[in-house]
This record gives sequence, structure tokens and C-alpha cells, in this order.
Amino acid sequence: VRKNINKTNIIEFGNNLRKIRESKKMSMQTLAYTINVEYSQISRIDRGVVNTSFSTLYSISKVLNVDLSEFFVFD
Repeated sequence: VRKNINKTNIIEFGNNLRKIRESKKMSMQTLAYTINVEYSQISRIDRGVVNTSFSTLYSISKVLNVDLSEFFVFD
């Protein structure tokens, strides 16, 4: 049974991903290629349209060289 995920948190997570990715001068295409997922998946995560798996998040954090917690700093 899936629990409801707060949509606002998913959007904020996506915003954090975008900010971090852009601060590292990495395009969505490059990130997607590097972690072996479709560009559209990174785009959906960036926009807060979908929740991502922990394994994808872990791969993203390693490629961007940031701690996982940085994605979860919400105002």
C-alpha cells in the first residue's frame, strides 16, 4: 500500500535538484546519461512531477558530489 506523499515536498525536492545540478553546471541530459536513465525521467524529477527511487537519488548525489541531505532542505 502506497502512502500519500506530500506533493509540495516532491516539488521542493525537484527545485533543490535543479539548483544543485545547475550550480554544478550539469545539464539534465548529461546527468541522465551519466546515471543511465532517460532524460525525461530527470526532467520529471526536476519539475516535481514524479517521486524518485532511492537508488536513482543515490546515483544523482554521487554524480553531483553532494550529500543526500542537501536535496531535502525545504524552506
